[in-house]
Amino acid sequence: MHYSLLDLAPVPEGSEAAQALRNTGDLAVHAERWGYHRYWLAEHHNMPGIASAATAVLIGHVAGLTKTMRVGAGGIMLPNHAPLAVAEAFGTLATLYPGRIDLGLGRAPGGDHAVMQALGVHHARAENFPNEVAELRDMFGPLNPDRAVNAHPGAGTEVPLWVLGSSLYGAQVAAALGLPYAFASHFAPAALEQAFEVYRRYFQPSQTLAQPHAMLAVNLFAADTEAEAHRLRTSMQQSFYRLRTGTPGKLPAPVDDLSSVVPAGAIPQVNEALRITAVGTPAQVQDQLSALIAQHQPQEVILTGHIYDHAARLRSFEIGAEVMQALTQAQAA
Repeated sequence: MHYSLLDLAPVPEGSEAAQALRNTGDLAVHAERWGYHRYWLAEHHNMPGIASAATAVLIGHVAGLTKTMRVGAGGIMLPNHAPLAVAEAFGTLATLYPGRIDLGLGRAPGGDHAVMQALGVHHARAENFPNEVAELRDMFGPLNPDRAVNAHPGAGTEVPLWVLGSSLYGAQVAAALGLPYAFASHFAPAALEQAFEVYRRYFQPSQTLAQPHAMLAVNLFAADTEAEAHRLRTSMQQSFYRLRTGTPGKLPAPVDDLSSVVPAGAIPQVNEALRITAVGTPAQVQDQLSALIAQHQPQEVILTGHIYDHAARLRSFEIGAEVMQALTQAQAA
């Protein structure tokens, strides 16, 4: 089983985007060494704690720092962009880094109404998502002289497309188009089981994919002690609470007592939203990831996690790689 990494280039409190981008580059180099199959970056806007807004630009940076690992978007919010512009950007990336670029597509705006206004996007664009995904797939196919417009570069690059989702809608689109499907279980797990079931039941084989390929997203907070792992997790718990209460900011420092910074009554809701999480020592993380894989039967796992300290973040993903290697070897045996 492939294991991959999702990075939003988090910007910790007391730091700036420039350092966050350097951290992303450093993490990517380590991730390749640790055997991660894909390194994905995600589009978000108007969020001071996330530095991956210009996602295609950052993908090019990461691909240039690495040699073999696949690099891509998890994802590009398609309603924000004309399909031709996406095809040209990712066609250029695929031409520079052949055989290494992925394009995951979502239909959410990646921001609030003010962001949509600033981007010049109308909410109705999302209704055309399936057609625009199909149009993109066509643009990445062979050059078509009968098309009024072709992507140069882009045509013939066959950039692999993924559909991303946190509801049944994305599962239905991925199934109908015969595309791989990544579910945002790391922050919106409510429909996880049903979405995977719908995707697998209604999957239609395509030229690019004969069988369903479902990716499970899991938050990871791993450390050499259980107490330290749980402490690292509090940064993301605080960040998620602030986002849900309309006060997003940079990634907070971890705390020993979460209830000292998040109302006790809100903690269960935060933890429910982030319940697809592995937290603890290497042995504990292995048990938790093994249970999640057994329950949801994904074809691939993508690990993520907002951790304040870069060295601790590196260690967490290093443990994640070691655990996934052990689980894969056990599965093969």
